[in-house]
Amino acid sequence: MDVQGEDEAGRQSRFGFPYRPRGPFRIIVSRLALAFALILLGTAVVYLGRSGYRDSTGHPLGLLTSFYYSAVTLTTIGYGDVVPASDSARVVNTLVITPLRLGFLLVLVGTTISALTERTRAEWREQTWRGKVRNHTVVVGYGTKGRAAVATLRARGTEPREIVVVDAAASAVGEANRHGLVGIVGDGTRSEVLARAELGKAGHVLIATASDDTAVLAALTARRMNSSAIITASVARAENVALLREGGADNVITSSETAGHLLGVASLSPSVGTVLEELLSAGLGLEVAERSPEPDEVGRDPRQIAEVLAVVRDGRPLRYSDPRIGAVRADDRLVIARETPASHRRRPGHEGKG
Repeated sequence: MDVQGEDEAGRQSRFGFPYRPRGPFRIIVSRLALAFALILLGTAVVYLGRSGYRDSTGHPLGLLTSFYYSAVTLTTIGYGDVVPASDSARVVNTLVITPLRLGFLLVLVGTTISALTERTRAEWREQTWRGKVRNHTVVVGYGTKGRAAVATLRARGTEPREIVVVDAAASAVGEANRHGLVGIVGDGTRSEVLARAELGKAGHVLIATASDDTAVLAALTARRMNSSAIITASVARAENVALLREGGADNVITSSETAGHLLGVASLSPSVGTVLEELLSAGLGLEVAERSPEPDEVGRDPRQIAEVLAVVRDGRPLRYSDPRIGAVRADDRLVIARETPASHRRRPGHEGKG
């Protein structure tokens, strides 16, 4: 095992938390406004105590001179043309003007302070998150398939804090952060990277990588780290399904063949294609869901329950017409087709966002 390589991958991976981006122009303007506010505060303090100051010109201090004194004192060491002469003015300079000068300097070096503060805050948020996260969903790959999977989870009621995205592209993780998700920049086949996603405590793992070989490696690594999580993977080619299952995936979706089947069905019957698209897409009106049997459904033939598509018994899905089912049991799970709840609906073409 390449331990050094895994350690390096772990160091290079980066955490990303949900955020609201602020443009550089807004940051600069806000800092300039704060600096100007400090000068105005200093001006007010000096003007109120103007009787204790002496101007080298011999003129009494006015508002403009107070502003001038505050500006040159906070931004430089002063020129000595205006000085505090009385004891009270010197006390005010020591207790008020000097702290304002320090505050002004902090604003000027705010970029460095902000970077240090942001790093400390990020580390604190990561530690807090690690202590709380349990039974979450780790999504490896945030491309088209990964985003669609997350959109479906969100539409079905999964909270953003329950989803962690892992992707090698910083731009993909940044997009996940903007949608309210925690993200990690790194190779999803590396155990060090997946450990940062707390995969050992995850309840579900969705593998939506761009290539099949990466998906196989990610499934092997995920299963080695977590023996109980439900792993669902997507592959482009059907011949790789067996590899994914041997690698530990519980469910394997063949994306290319599935898309081809839908295209064929839609070409022969556009109406059926539309219904299937609604069933497979989140929030478009129809959805496939799973639920427990109602009390009056226990003991009935599943073929007599109109919305039932399959029965999950002892963890194994059986088609509703399978004679092995017999009557519905209380501990069964029913896979049904139903109307999407109003709270989960969205307009076609709009992806669920944070």
